[in-house]
Formats: sequence, structure tokens, C-alpha cells
Amino acid sequence: MVHINGKDEAAAGMTIQEYLEKNEYPLQWIVVECNEEIVPKETYAMRKMEDNDVIEIVSFVGGGA
Repeated sequence: MVHINGKDEAAAGMTIQEYLEKNEYPLQWIVVECNEEIVPKETYAMRKMEDNDVIEIVSFVGGGA
């Protein structure tokens, strides 16, 4: 199991890119952190998630007052 944004998911063995595409994340508006380290976007297709990884996916949103 991989801990993604606070939930355990059966994503071990998937690449970060596969997971993001499957869940329809807009790649240009997110940052991925794996085990407290930011993952470079150019490595998403090669970086496989492993059991017990802690993944945080942060989306940027516009706005302001």
C-alpha cells in the first residue's frame, strides 16, 4: 500500500505518471512529493511507487482578493 494524500491506496508498482493520469491530475498544475522529497516532473514516468511510500500531491490554484 502507498499512502497518498492521507489515504492508503493499492498503487505500489505504478509509476507516478501512471497514477496521476489514471486519476486525471493536471500535470502542469501539480507538484509531487515522495517521502518528503520533491520529485522532478521529468522523472514521473520512471519513478515507481513502492509499498510504504508517502506521497503528497499538491495542486496549485489561482485566486486572491
